[in-house]
Amino acid sequence: MTTSAFAAGAYGAAQSLARPGAAKPVQGAQGLTAPGGFTGFLQQSLDSVAQSGAQADRAALSAATGKANVVDVVTAVAESETALQTLVAVRDRVISAYEEIMRMPI
Repeated sequence: MTTSAFAAGAYGAAQSLARPGAAKPVQGAQGLTAPGGFTGFLQQSLDSVAQSGAQADRAALSAATGKANVVDVVTAVAESETALQTLVAVRDRVISAYEEIMRMPI
């Protein structure tokens, strides 16, 4: 998945959050079924990062056997790295927001 496709997917997922009733139920982290919403968006993001990493691994294995172009491998690894860095940045922001909420007086 290219970086622009990753961004387009994230934008599309964010747009689907704006349309009530458009979200499908998603299996939550604790086995609970929740409306698509934020949980679905996070699940899509995690799946996208995992796919990007798997694609980079396949490209690296293909290059090791001499079946892939080095430019394709570098591109796949860079896309995977960008997706992972984006995911880590979002995680850090969520943790920061949670900590700020916990500091608020009741």
